[in-house]
Amino acid sequence: MQLTRKKKTDAIAGLEIEADSVAAAEVTLNGSARVGAAGVEQLAAGAFHEGEIAEPDAVAEALKALFSRSKLPKQVRVGLGNQGVVVRNLRLPAIEDPKELDAAIRFQAQEQMPMPLDQAVLEHQVVGGVPAEEGAPAQIDVVVVAARREMVSVFLQPIRRAGLEPVGVDLSAFGMIRALADTVPPQVDPQTGEQRAASGAVLYCSLGDVTNLAVARNRSCLFTRVSYAGLGSIAELLAASRGLSQEHALQWLSHVGLEAPVGEVEGDPGVVGETREALEMGVAALIDDLRLSLDYYRAQESAIPIERVAACGPGSAIAGFATRVEGGLGLPVACVRPPALGELDDRLAARLTLPYGLALEH
Repeated sequence: MQLTRKKKTDAIAGLEIEADSVAAAEVTLNGSARVGAAGVEQLAAGAFHEGEIAEPDAVAEALKALFSRSKLPKQVRVGLGNQGVVVRNLRLPAIEDPKELDAAIRFQAQEQMPMPLDQAVLEHQVVGGVPAEEGAPAQIDVVVVAARREMVSVFLQPIRRAGLEPVGVDLSAFGMIRALADTVPPQVDPQTGEQRAASGAVLYCSLGDVTNLAVARNRSCLFTRVSYAGLGSIAELLAASRGLSQEHALQWLSHVGLEAPVGEVEGDPGVVGETREALEMGVAALIDDLRLSLDYYRAQESAIPIERVAACGPGSAIAGFATRVEGGLGLPVACVRPPALGELDDRLAARLTLPYGLALEH
């Protein structure tokens, strides 16, 4: 699913912007996905906040540096992940004619979208349904995505200013699903030890400065939202209390982690202690937010039981982070990386997972 029409091109890079950095990966498909050029560039503090561009010039300069240094292609597929993008699930009568289906979706969506549809980009995807039964017609489940045209335009301005050509805009969550759908370990029957096909859904989480989450079965997205409980808020808390830059705060979060006893972690004991405290508070807030999101999802008529959690993004590379989430949610959590990123350092692979997934569709 995309929010703008893509163009056919020989080389394309998936691009994702977070509060602390911009990251991009070039992907080529020839039987299997292969990563060509890739890189991450630090972003000036305050240039990007909660999924939206605050300082276009700073973002443009970081993009110029990244694409020049890493020799990345100029055509990019960009990920959007903020609360200005609205996703709704609709259940509609099964309609075969595409034009009639589109009209029915727009009619239903205008009642649920908090924006005028004539000012929005609207896309949809059929993700399931209910077969016809005696006395009841067949129905389909549709995921509908809407974004204000003005917001998308503002988001793309610094990208074009950097000399890049956006050939598509997609939800970061959808790129995450594409990147990880084939990496989730198969289920094992506890009685026979044999692998079996998954019947339930997977909760995908990209733990970055914000948290992108999506519930999907196979490659079909059933539910998605953005949570502002992420590394960004944890780093801000630590930076404010210790007078650190955002970049140094993130480095401390990665260094201290949640596994080793505080007394065994190298560094200033005061900073180590406050870092661990910030992580504990941040993970607790994230778990609470994930629970609320899951409660909302499970209340939907078309909800499919969630069997496990697949985590990516910088937060998933912090020691003990995923284990804490697993304990808080009561679901098995696996930190997964696309095989094409397998030769990279785990922290870099975690950061490049979403750009990789965004580049897959071209």
